[in-house]
Amino acid sequence: MNVLSLFDGMACGMIALDKLGIQVDNYYASEVDKYAMLVADSNYPNIIRVGDVRDLDPSSLPKIDLLIGGSPCTNFSLIGNQQGMSTSCKTDVIDLDHYLQLKSEGFEFQGQSYLFWEYMRLKKDLNPEFFLLENVKMTPKWEDTLSNAIGCKPIEINSRLVSAQNRARFYWTNIPGIPQPVEKNITYRDIIDEPGMFPATVRKGNPRPVQMTGEKFLCLTATYYKGVRADGRPALAPHAGVFDDMQLTGECRMLTPVECERLQTVPDNYTSAASNTQRYKMLGNGWTVDVIAHIFKHMYSFL
Repeated sequence: MNVLSLFDGMACGMIALDKLGIQVDNYYASEVDKYAMLVADSNYPNIIRVGDVRDLDPSSLPKIDLLIGGSPCTNFSLIGNQQGMSTSCKTDVIDLDHYLQLKSEGFEFQGQSYLFWEYMRLKKDLNPEFFLLENVKMTPKWEDTLSNAIGCKPIEINSRLVSAQNRARFYWTNIPGIPQPVEKNITYRDIIDEPGMFPATVRKGNPRPVQMTGEKFLCLTATYYKGVRADGRPALAPHAGVFDDMQLTGECRMLTPVECERLQTVPDNYTSAASNTQRYKMLGNGWTVDVIAHIFKHMYSFL
């Protein structure tokens, strides 16, 4: 199997394939973050680097069996600006031909979510047998735009089914017959790396950390290293819906990098080649590996 992973990050796709024992002959990866590449290469030294997705010539690649990627989500996210894919002068990019025309004419694009069209460019030219695209939940306008371009509706899967994290994501794929994962009933207590010390928020006027048996952590984001979420709310709470009457105190602590790896069902210390700041960033940007493995398992069964 030849795999092309766009926006590869720390190679979560390779972890999922490896976990399932699926033989990969060549794993081609497009990524520009040097720290994510450092981590991926330290774990999988045979990854073949193909550079920036915007410059990738499909004729330089062999037949690709599986195309995967999670294009940048910042401009789609419901806690972001929701402006989707547009030029810097606010012209919406509505289809691949429109994008390629604007690109050829030297237009600049807003943010990074427009890079979805690079995924579509390569999907069209390479015509892989299977494809998978991941992104955040978004407004109906942009969900429909992506779905019309890809040719299928997304499957929504929340990582809470296989991990201790609330992380609802859309997955567009032509892999057939994918049901929801079986609930594993993993709680925040199951992933704690420092026994007896729980990352938590504290209620106003109450110095005791809030204990919530059976609950999940908030969605891990790339801004977690700052101690805040992308929307500016505190990042230390163990589950959603507890912010209105909460304040942080010295009794709170951040998740450790290993705990974040466990939230994403990544092997312990997989990211240890990078600094803690970079580990938090790449884990927040990454995939929940067990969700991806669940999807790939059905591809493997079909084959």
